[in-house]
Amino acid sequence: MTRYLDVHDLRQLLRARGVPRMLREMRACIEEDFLRWESFQMSARVAHPSAAGVIELMPVSDAQRYAFKYVNGHPGNPRVQLPTVMAFGVLAEVATGYPLLLSELTVTTALRTAATSVLAARALARPGVRTLALIGNGAQSEFQALAFMEGLGIRELRVFDTDPRATGKLVANLAPWVRSGELRIQGAGSVQEAVQGAGIVTTATADKRRAAVLDATWVAPGTHLNAVGGDCPGKTELPPALVARSKVFVEYEPQTRVEGELQQMPADFPATPLWQVLAGRAAGRDGAQQITLFDSVGFALEDFSALRYLHALALDAGVGRDIDLVPALDDPKDLFGPALGRGAEPAPPVAQGMEAMA
Repeated sequence: MTRYLDVHDLRQLLRARGVPRMLREMRACIEEDFLRWESFQMSARVAHPSAAGVIELMPVSDAQRYAFKYVNGHPGNPRVQLPTVMAFGVLAEVATGYPLLLSELTVTTALRTAATSVLAARALARPGVRTLALIGNGAQSEFQALAFMEGLGIRELRVFDTDPRATGKLVANLAPWVRSGELRIQGAGSVQEAVQGAGIVTTATADKRRAAVLDATWVAPGTHLNAVGGDCPGKTELPPALVARSKVFVEYEPQTRVEGELQQMPADFPATPLWQVLAGRAAGRDGAQQITLFDSVGFALEDFSALRYLHALALDAGVGRDIDLVPALDDPKDLFGPALGRGAEPAPPVAQGMEAMA
């Protein structure tokens, strides 16, 4: 049977284990899979854009498991009380095609995005950085904050959003970690103010347009940039001048060239796959004064990692339920009878030759 996890099941797991712990464990799964990058069959996501947004399918597989995610991006959705991003996913056996897991991935996408951000920052940011600027305080922001707190020792957040209500929401949601002394949050009056003194800058804005959230002159040498919001053609967050000043790292380069900050750059502009840095095949940061940029667009392998993590965790914790997503058949050649809720009728004799046509 297929294990099914809905939003209530994920909430149960998050409350039982805690968000920082789940972010750490998911990051470990993503790193494990990045280190066996060449074991996977990969492709860029299949996107169906519209005037309102985009709907995408994201497939990937290794020799044992296949996974896909259905995900959308509709910046106008909050006006109708819907999330900008909604997703679900499937993990299946390669040998049979049987679906092992059907899971919510809306919240999980935020978890895996933040976990991947920190995985990259651990490899690329300057050692000892303790201050993070969060530009865009919407649905991704708390996950990013806690991932960097847990995985990189970030203690101070400098936050800005064009919508003050989003920043107020962020502050309220992170209040337990502020009270415990694990985080300090400083609101900024502008993007420029937020990035001053921050060793890492995360941009996580939602507008579907070519934007320049940062000015190239505001970013100090040695900063690590984590560009999360640009994830489809025509949607960027950084000016070309800032990208040109940076050493750029990517997930799956053919996808990032079309969807990420690199879409603004010449086709031969250099980019280094993150997996090669993690595997020791390529250099990360070249010096303390270099600006590094993780051009994050979200890749299917991260969802594969998240789904296999959730599947194992759900089975171990007894969370979720088994569903009959695929019919169980006594006779695999008889789909009609079970579809009607009964066994097959006794088969009549089969006439042969011309007698059957009389």
